[in-house]
Amino acid sequence: MTYLLLLVGFALLIKGADYFVEGASKIAQSLRVSPLLIGLTIVAFGTSAPEASVSFIAAFEGNSDVAIGNVVGSNIFNITFILGVTALVFPLIVQSDTIRKEIPFALLGAVSLLVLISDIQLQSSNTNMITRTEGILLLLFFAIFLYYVFEMARNNRAQAEENPTDIENTPKMKNAILTIGGLAAIIFGGNLVVENSIQIALSLGMSETLVGLTIVAVGTSLPELVTSITAALKKQTEIALGNIIGSNIFNIFFILGTSATIHPLAVDSKIFLDVWVMIFVTILLMILVRTQYKISKIEGAILAILYIIYVIFIIFRN
Repeated sequence: MTYLLLLVGFALLIKGADYFVEGASKIAQSLRVSPLLIGLTIVAFGTSAPEASVSFIAAFEGNSDVAIGNVVGSNIFNITFILGVTALVFPLIVQSDTIRKEIPFALLGAVSLLVLISDIQLQSSNTNMITRTEGILLLLFFAIFLYYVFEMARNNRAQAEENPTDIENTPKMKNAILTIGGLAAIIFGGNLVVENSIQIALSLGMSETLVGLTIVAVGTSLPELVTSITAALKKQTEIALGNIIGSNIFNIFFILGTSATIHPLAVDSKIFLDVWVMIFVTILLMILVRTQYKISKIEGAILAILYIIYVIFIIFRN
């Protein structure tokens, strides 16, 4: 039964992503905004719902390791494996604005997290902790990001109205149903995959720590993986890239910010190395996208291999 539910979960993920990307891209057309903006907001926030639910529940239960580890592990998986596999499917064209603003904003999130968890090193405290005040600070950064996105959307729409182009006339209600229905299938399918994968892994003798670092982090990022690959197959590369960058920004500023506001998060010293890895791969992404303003198939392969090396390392570490 567990294996059957796992297959059902994967089926819902794949079909849900298909409808979700189709609906989101049509919404972008009807609103006369860039698909990148839809990727950075609706798609990114929607596919990050599993990370949000896992981290919020962990925060309520006082399980800080899961709340922080889930976000850091998911962000590393997003930049390395998901972007890598997506680029292997179809090379990702990168807009200059993404390089100048969105990716550096994701880097700001990673560096901010490192600073916030370094209480012992920076303040000579007894413990490292993300306090409620620091959680609210992260949420304020997220509000600034949202303001930037809405301003960019307004400018995009103004340009589109000055230079009108023919858009496909699809009923708005149909687009909304496709998007919401697809997202619901992604979230429900993702939950089925995570829960049943954990059961299978524990039955095979894997430790809970290792399951959390691998299956939970990867499982909660399955919506991003399936959605980005589906977007790449549909040649909607802006949605694919926006989904990943937006998810990473959302994960740190909103999910960790809200989690720390719910309950201050104690920081395990082991997570520092993982945060440094997250910063490294974000800087690497900034470098890669400057080569001809795209992520090529070779660069995608490099990113995917980096994640495999990282997984091997954390298996031996734990």
